[in-house]
Amino acid sequence: MAEDDGRVGAGSDGDSGGRPGRGHLRIYLGSAAGVGKSYAMLSEGHRRAERGADVVVAFAEAHGRPHTSALLDGLEVIPRARLEHRGSTFEEMDLDAVLARRPHIALVDEFAHTNVPGSRNEKRWQDVEELLDAGVDVISAVNIQHLESLNDVVEKITGVPQRETVPDAIVRSADQVELVDMTAEALRRRMAHGNIYPPEKIDAALTNYFRSGNLSALRELALLWLADKVDEGLQRYRTEHKIQGTWEARERVVVALTGGPEGRTLIRRAARIAARSAGGDLLAVHVTKSDGLTGADPAALASQRRLAESVGGTYHQVVGDNIPEALLAFARAENATQLVLGASRRSWLTAMLTGPGIGSRTIRGSGDIDVHIVTHAEMGRGRGLTRPHGAITLRRQIAGYVLGVGLPLLLTLALTGLHSNLNLTSDALLFLVAVIVVALTGGFVPAVLAAIIGSLLLNYYFIPPVHKLTIAQANNALALVVFVIVGLLVSWVVDIAARRTIQAARAAAESDLLATTAGSVLRGQQGLSALLDRIREAFGMDSVTLLECPAVDGGSADASAERLRGMPGAWHVVASQGTPVVTRPGEADVEVPVGDRLSLALKGRPLPAADRRVLGAFASYAAVALDQQRLAAEAQAAKPIAAADKMRTALLTAVSHDLRTPLASAKAAVTSLRSRDVDWAAEDHDELLATADESLDRLTHLVDNLLDMTRLRAGALSLFPRSAGLDEIVSRALDNLDPAARGVTVDIPDSLPEINVDPAILERVIVNLTENALRYSPPGQPPLLTASALGDRVELRVVDRGPGIPEKDRDRMFVPFQRLGDTDNTTGVGLGLALSHGLTEAMGGTLTAEDTPGGGLTMTVSVPVAAEPGYQCEPGQREREEAGS
Repeated sequence: MAEDDGRVGAGSDGDSGGRPGRGHLRIYLGSAAGVGKSYAMLSEGHRRAERGADVVVAFAEAHGRPHTSALLDGLEVIPRARLEHRGSTFEEMDLDAVLARRPHIALVDEFAHTNVPGSRNEKRWQDVEELLDAGVDVISAVNIQHLESLNDVVEKITGVPQRETVPDAIVRSADQVELVDMTAEALRRRMAHGNIYPPEKIDAALTNYFRSGNLSALRELALLWLADKVDEGLQRYRTEHKIQGTWEARERVVVALTGGPEGRTLIRRAARIAARSAGGDLLAVHVTKSDGLTGADPAALASQRRLAESVGGTYHQVVGDNIPEALLAFARAENATQLVLGASRRSWLTAMLTGPGIGSRTIRGSGDIDVHIVTHAEMGRGRGLTRPHGAITLRRQIAGYVLGVGLPLLLTLALTGLHSNLNLTSDALLFLVAVIVVALTGGFVPAVLAAIIGSLLLNYYFIPPVHKLTIAQANNALALVVFVIVGLLVSWVVDIAARRTIQAARAAAESDLLATTAGSVLRGQQGLSALLDRIREAFGMDSVTLLECPAVDGGSADASAERLRGMPGAWHVVASQGTPVVTRPGEADVEVPVGDRLSLALKGRPLPAADRRVLGAFASYAAVALDQQRLAAEAQAAKPIAAADKMRTALLTAVSHDLRTPLASAKAAVTSLRSRDVDWAAEDHDELLATADESLDRLTHLVDNLLDMTRLRAGALSLFPRSAGLDEIVSRALDNLDPAARGVTVDIPDSLPEINVDPAILERVIVNLTENALRYSPPGQPPLLTASALGDRVELRVVDRGPGIPEKDRDRMFVPFQRLGDTDNTTGVGLGLALSHGLTEAMGGTLTAEDTPGGGLTMTVSVPVAAEPGYQCEPGQREREEAGS
């Protein structure tokens, strides 16, 4: 699987000769070591050389694999540079030699490799950048776990931190990225057959990094990352070529949310549609008006946002007065293939009076985007009184003017045929009804127009003398004047009522928004960044920034802030959402001071006074959220103090019993020996001395453990790491065990590399773990100590066949003063595993627990090898580092 933007380069078959300018980069991407990246890279080099290209091997590591080594034959290999570091010699790519050779194509393996200190560049990808700048095309290889953005994800999956990373942007900028794919089962078979690692490392790799679940997860990460890169190329191509139509290369489902009660139904329906196609995306979008606060329920929108994110979708907010146009513009920008809308909640009467709804208008303009109209329980029930629009829409105003002109004319035509049956009073009342209808539809001004036209028609057609604009009787003139006055008054009252309704609706929207936000802030559920994002969405702004100004000596805080208000650099950004980020209040379109030293700055458009009033409340919420955030940080900082206090309490409990017991035994033995009332036999005398000696030794051991745990907690433990052999450390550790407890099976290979540890500290860890394993091992099944090397780590395993520890309790097993149900208070204070865990981590290692196949517990100590991590310490070491521990 490959991604290519179509440019000629390392990924093309042609050759551009001694071309000037920057070279082209092709990268083989793998999910794990051993999938065949180096093999594919060298094979491509042979293919290009056979077509006449000038190809050299700048750096390639065969890792002892015969098939890969065979591909080096027939290609020119640039000799490696030899560098000295800390008394050892290492080999690196000779960048100067490759630049001097200036080939058309250079094969450079291990793109994420860290060079030996003293090299020109810290990273190999930086060496590749120099080759590309010199016009050399480069073919390289990298594993998915070395991408910077996936570093923490890979560590969570495998438990192995990746110290060598490469920025994603560097890999994404490659002209071509090709995935070298292999199933987890096939890769494990390759491992078992010895095609990746030496035999002594196979078992450790298969049971750790190369588990089926790990490999499947890494493979999925590689596929998804490459799919995103392909999508970036597609979007770039569509933008460059101004392509507006939808290309259904990948299903993208957009669901439109109004904040109404039907939103959850729509999200679930859209999620099912997206799930039907592998890799489908779900995007939830809400369109808010650009004239201020949205009429949607903020609490409902927040709940729907969480639901959309919980089903794997994303939430978006766009601003637009024409909802169908805004929805379709967003869908086309995201290359969406399907759009999900809810059936209208308008009643049939409202739909008949106001014309086509959002769904109908969206369908008419959708083009090649499929539109799904989803039925729900709320359709046809109306929108309720709490969600009216903020003003009479332009459509209603136009309809009012049309009715203001047309309705009196139609009424005149109708009444002329019934004139013999109706008197002037009835005619005037009918015209008055028409004026009221126009007022309800279009507001006051269209109603005034209808009243004027109606009065003229009444005068001309129905008041004697007819067909003249003169009035013969004063009574008729009074009636016409009263008609006009009543029409204007009714229109004015109707318009006032409509405006009051609008104001009430806006007040309801404001109160809902402010109440929901205030509740979230007071409960600590609304973070500062989320609150700023809500402000940006509610007011339709481009960005919202909370600025803070330090107080200046020699004046009040208010005066200080006022003096610094226009000075660049005097303010610093506390939090921001959207772009551009405002750095001082003077750059903002809207600024709201908050207290003495805070200012809320909004960029996008000026706001009316009504919105500024609500914005002031939001600004106060932002100040409260900032205070909560800082208080939370202080509380977090106080947690270690509370933990230390808890530790002291547990220590006092331990001292009150566990330390007093051996002290009491030693005291009793010494007191007995000093007693002159008893004439002790030689055997009794020796036994009392032995009791005192054993009790004092035990007391010394407990005190040493407590002191070491205290030093660990305080970060004051002195370590003296050096190169040492694991077999020697294990031998000394076993010598420190009781003679009766030395029946331990040891299987430490002689070929293990030296490790970089403090030998005395590691010896204590081994003693603690072995004693713990002996304590729980059944008779006749002694513990096993075995070790293996993998990458830049050496793993020591202490295996027992005891009862084991349930997985749910394994986090607590490393907590001091925990015995996990062990009620035998004569065996220690519960510090052994906690101390071993802390000592191992202090040396740069890890201590983990897992089940022993067939029953029991296996404690694995992983420590670094003696060579400094980050470069090769033996042939094949760099590739094996990718497997971790």
